[in-house]
Amino acid sequence: MTDRRLTGKVAVITGGASGIGAATAQRFVAEGARVVIGDLQDAPGADLAAALGDAACYRHANVAREDDVAGLVAEAVDRWGRLDVLFNNAGFVGATGSFDDTSEAEYDLTMNVLLKSVFFGIKHAAPVMRAQRSGSIVSTASVCGLTPSIGTHLYNVAKAGVVMMTKSLALELAEFGIRVNCVCPGYVATGLAAGGSLTDLGPEKTAERLATTRARMASSQPIQRMGEPDDVAALVTWLASDESSWITGTAQVIDGGLTLGKPWRKQPSTVTVHRPLAGA
Repeated sequence: MTDRRLTGKVAVITGGASGIGAATAQRFVAEGARVVIGDLQDAPGADLAAALGDAACYRHANVAREDDVAGLVAEAVDRWGRLDVLFNNAGFVGATGSFDDTSEAEYDLTMNVLLKSVFFGIKHAAPVMRAQRSGSIVSTASVCGLTPSIGTHLYNVAKAGVVMMTKSLALELAEFGIRVNCVCPGYVATGLAAGGSLTDLGPEKTAERLATTRARMASSQPIQRMGEPDDVAALVTWLASDESSWITGTAQVIDGGLTLGKPWRKQPSTVTVHRPLAGA
């Protein structure tokens, strides 16, 4: 990359040790940013920061704990003197199974990791950005927050909460030059899509499950491939950059057309399929 759209900017990325977070950290540094990577996965996080050099550092963080999230913001300010971008990305599948079998502890953990963490991030990033009168906050929501037929109940509810938190806080923070947006990915080739959560499946099991998921997605949505972490990282990088300076309060869908429905030729047979005219 040659345009270096994030030169001089400082960013915090939660869930930055793998998947979408790691791909975004790599893009941010390539675009000229300095990055604090926060995660529970200490070895991968430290390895990634080392590979990125002086432009990155790793800090252990459980995003369900406010002090840990505040510590990521403080790390950025202490180390580099400012904070221009916050990417609230950390997440996991959360409570699964029947709704009436979900325990209070499972409910609390799911909401804490997927929704409360976003609140913590914005709460602690906003004062720094207000003082600068500039900043971009991006959070990972999901198409599951827009339509209830894809994810599990609490995951859907939490991601819908991220979408509404984005819109509501964008209103308050706009006058301070702070933009707040979220991205809504569909199925992306990460450990999460492979059925992982906070527990590492291991490289072989993850690869096996991803291969199965890739094959299924190749024929079930209009753009017939699974998303890659770098697809989402590219969108987040744009939202972090000044190129999107007139964009706030949006939920950017990036799903290969998943929410549109089945591919055109798999629609009910009553749909007219327009074919090229003879000789065209």
